[in-house]
Amino acid sequence: MVDIVIWILIIALFILSFVGIIFPIIPSVFVLWGGFLLYHFFLNPNELTLSFWIAMGIITLLLVGADIIANSYFVKKYGGSKWGERGAAVAVIVGSFIIPPFGILIVPFLTVFIIELLQQRTVQEALWASFGSLIGFLGGAVAKIIIQLFMIAWFLVVILF
Repeated sequence: MVDIVIWILIIALFILSFVGIIFPIIPSVFVLWGGFLLYHFFLNPNELTLSFWIAMGIITLLLVGADIIANSYFVKKYGGSKWGERGAAVAVIVGSFIIPPFGILIVPFLTVFIIELLQQRTVQEALWASFGSLIGFLGGAVAKIIIQLFMIAWFLVVILF
């Protein structure tokens, strides 16, 4: 019975990690790790090897780094300022609470647009920077989904085979 409860918690954490993509206040990859740790400490401490943990650590660092770099890269690529980059990062979090799930798209777009206008950019330049924040967020979200699915698949392969 306890095993079933632990498995339900693991599955819930895996699902919650994907919810974190829409609500960035939830640290997706660390919630995913919660599932791995539950399995390791409550079901089978010998199955997840050191190589699994090292690989998951490296993938986690890549995931966190890629998310930050993608957003920054696209705002910059589309002509945004440092303030626009920072504003987009904060607006994604704030936007997840305002008209979810669309707020994570609309609020950063509008925030970057306003910040860029305040920086004396033209409307067209501000729109391009806003578009860059949108592309950066969407690109990061797609990357997170793919990488998290890969991490879960690896976990399942290790414990099932």
